[in-house]
Amino acid sequence: MTNALIEEMVRSARKRARTLPPRDLPAHASKTSFIEALRGKSRLDVIAEFKRASPSLGDIAERHVEAQVLRYEGAGAAALSVLTEPSRFNGSLSDLGLAVRAVDVPVLMKDFVVDPAQVREAAYLGARAVLLIVRCLSHAELVELASLCTELGLTPLVECHTEVEVERALDISDAVLGVNNRDLESLEIDGSLAPRLLAGIPQTRVVVAESGYETPSEVAALRGLADAVLVGSALMKLDDPSDLIREMRA
Repeated sequence: MTNALIEEMVRSARKRARTLPPRDLPAHASKTSFIEALRGKSRLDVIAEFKRASPSLGDIAERHVEAQVLRYEGAGAAALSVLTEPSRFNGSLSDLGLAVRAVDVPVLMKDFVVDPAQVREAAYLGARAVLLIVRCLSHAELVELASLCTELGLTPLVECHTEVEVERALDISDAVLGVNNRDLESLEIDGSLAPRLLAGIPQTRVVVAESGYETPSEVAALRGLADAVLVGSALMKLDDPSDLIREMRA
C-alpha cells in the first residue's frame, strides 16, 4: 500500500472506532487460545483467511461465511482470520461474528486496529486474536493495544515488515509475531522476506508468515522457522480449499 493508502486506512479505522458502542464483555472464551493453537515448529499450521477483496487484487470471491470457514476447519486449519475492514477489503464485523459462531478453532480479527474500542469489539464478538500492524501504530499505542488484548483474553498478532519493526514486536512478550511479505508501499510480494526475518527471531516465540503463499512448495522454506502460515486469497479463489490446506500442512 502507498503511504497515502495506509493513512487512509488508519483514518477510516479511527472513524469507525468512534461509532462502536460500549460493550458489556463476556467472560473469556472457552476456545483454545490463538497462541496455543499455533505453538510448535515441528509442524507448519495454516491460518485460513476469509476475505472478499484486497487493495492489490480487487474483488477475489464472494462466498458464504459459515460455509467457507467450516471448510477451513474441516481441512485442519489451526485457526482462522477474518477481514473486517469494509472499504478496501469488503469485510465487516458481521463476518467475524458469523465465523466465530460457526467454528471451534480460534479466530483472528484482521483490520487496521488503532483504537481500544476495536479490541473490545473483537472480544465482544468472540475473537481470540487481533492484528496489530506495527507500521500503523506509535510505540505507546502498540503497547496499549497489546496490553488490552491480554487483559481481555485475546492474543495480539503483531505484524512486522522490517528488522526494526521485529525488534519493537519482540518487546510484546505475549504476542504472536507476524512477518508480512507484502511491501505496504508498493504492494509487491517478496517471498524471501519472511524466512530472512523469521531466522532472527528466537525459536521460543510463536511466529507467522503472511502474504503471497499459493502453493505447498512456496511454504516449504518456512518449515522449522514459522509456527504457521497465513493463507487467504489462494483459498478464497477455490470452490473447495480443503486439499490446499491439507497439502500446506503436510
